Amino acid sequence: MALFRRAIEHLAKGLTKTRQRLVGSLRSLLAGRKVDQALLDEVEEQLILADVGVSAATKIRMDLAAAYSEHRIDQGEQVLEFLKAEMKKYWPEADRGIHFADTPPTVILVAGVNGSGKTTSIGKLAHLFKQDGKRVCLAAADTYRAAAVQQLSIWAERIGVDIIKGTSGGDPAAVAFDACAAAAHRHADVLLVDTAGRLHTQENLMRELTKMRDVVARKIPGAPHEVLLVLDATTGQNAISQARVFMESIGVTGIFLAKLDGTAKGGIVVAIRNELGLPVKFVGIGEKPADVEPFDPDSFVEALFA
Repeated sequence: MALFRRAIEHLAKGLTKTRQRLVGSLRSLLAGRKVDQALLDEVEEQLILADVGVSAATKIRMDLAAAYSEHRIDQGEQVLEFLKAEMKKYWPEADRGIHFADTPPTVILVAGVNGSGKTTSIGKLAHLFKQDGKRVCLAAADTYRAAAVQQLSIWAERIGVDIIKGTSGGDPAAVAFDACAAAAHRHADVLLVDTAGRLHTQENLMRELTKMRDVVARKIPGAPHEVLLVLDATTGQNAISQARVFMESIGVTGIFLAKLDGTAKGGIVVAIRNELGLPVKFVGIGEKPADVEPFDPDSFVEALFA
C-alpha cells in the first residue's frame, strides 16, 4: 500500500497541469450546482478541452446522462466521483507489460517523430530495466542526427549500459542488425533500438522504418518483441494521427506517452484507448532517469483526481 501511495504521489506531481485544467475546472464548474442537461454539456466541453477526445467525451456524457436519469447523481459534486469510478473502468484488463522473449535478447524498437522525446524515453526505459536486474544494450540507429547518437551515448554512460553505434549518416537498418548480433554475443537481456525520428507524413522514411523491423526479424527469431511508439503528450490530438500511420507501417504494440508533466492535455491517455485500442505501457513525467512509470489505470485516475 505504501508503494502504491508513492507511485500515485509521483504520478500526481507529473499530472499537475492536467489536473488543474481538467479536475480543477470541473470542481469550479460543478460546485453547488444541480445536475441538468446544460451542466452535462459543460462537463463534456471540459473533457474535450483536456483532449479526452470528442468520441470519448460524448460517451462519458451519455454515461452521466444515464446516471442522472436513473437518479444515481443529482448534485454537481457527485459528478466527480462518478467520473473517477467510470474512468477506472474505462480500461479493460489488458497486458500493459513488456513481452519478454523466452530466449534473450528481447528486442524493442522505439519509434516516434523528431521532438517527441524518443531518445530520452529510451534512456528512462534502459534505467528501469537495469533497476529490474536486466542487462541492457542500446542501439543508436538514429544515424541521420549526430545529436541523437550523442544524446543516447550520454544516457548509456549515465546509466551504465552498453551502446552500439554506426557511422554518421549510415544505414539505420545496418546498425540495428549489428546491434542484434552484439546484444546476443554479450548475453544482453534487452536491446532497445533508437530508430531515426520519422515524420509520419513522409512515406519513404516510414518504408525505411519497416525495413529496419524486417532486418531485426531476420536476425533474431520473433523480434521485434515489442514496438513502442513515443508520443508527445503536449501535442494532444495530433498524436493520434501520428500513431495511426506508425501502426500501419510497423505494427506498434504499445505507447510510451512522454512529457506528461509538461501538458494540460493528459486526457490524451483516454483518447488513445478509445480511438486506437493500443495500450499505454509507460508514461514519462520528468527529465530524470527515474521519471517513468508503467501505466496503471487505477494509479493514473487516483493521481488525476488527487
